[in-house]
Amino acid sequence: MSFKRQIAAGLILFLTLCGAMSSARAETFTIVGFGDSLMAGFSLGPGEGFTDRLQAALRAKGHDVTVANAGVSGDTSSGGLARLDWSVPDGTKLVILELGANDMLRGVSPDITEKNLDEMLAKLKARKIAVLLAGMRAAPNLGADYQTAFDAIYPKLAAKYDVPLYPFFLDGVAGQSGLRLEDGMHPNPRGVDVMVEHILPFVEKAIAAVEGGA
Repeated sequence: MSFKRQIAAGLILFLTLCGAMSSARAETFTIVGFGDSLMAGFSLGPGEGFTDRLQAALRAKGHDVTVANAGVSGDTSSGGLARLDWSVPDGTKLVILELGANDMLRGVSPDITEKNLDEMLAKLKARKIAVLLAGMRAAPNLGADYQTAFDAIYPKLAAKYDVPLYPFFLDGVAGQSGLRLEDGMHPNPRGVDVMVEHILPFVEKAIAAVEGGA
């Protein structure tokens, strides 16, 4: 083989190896939406739920992501803690942790909710999985003391574990009848789009933080 052909062959091999290495690095970023009916897409059709709409929005902005739906309707923080390990598979890069609404609706002590969320955050941290903590707010009819104690859970835990906080998962939807189902609690498809629009910058920032630290 002539010297020129050796150089050409070597260049082709180098470019092939670089392409293979680049493909190996370009893994799809896996997000798990872990929560209750608000995450699960209660009474919504295929493609209308939060995780589907978030995935579509992220991909439209150029992110190579999958957003898995690990929401269970009716789930409490206790239920979430019990199923966390098997609901969040290895290889997950980011968990959007959204639980506590059903605790609040059932009048569960905020101390219990905080303890359960604390344990979930500790487990995910031990597995080196990033978390975006989605907050919830207590209904005013539960009383000022309960409301104060419950609402404080999320910023407190976000600070403790140094994770980003999205203050209120239903931001822009709560209190807006045109964005909710007939039950007055869950978002309709338009409401889901509002939720996604509001949380999207927080998710993108969380993705950037994970990729920047990789």
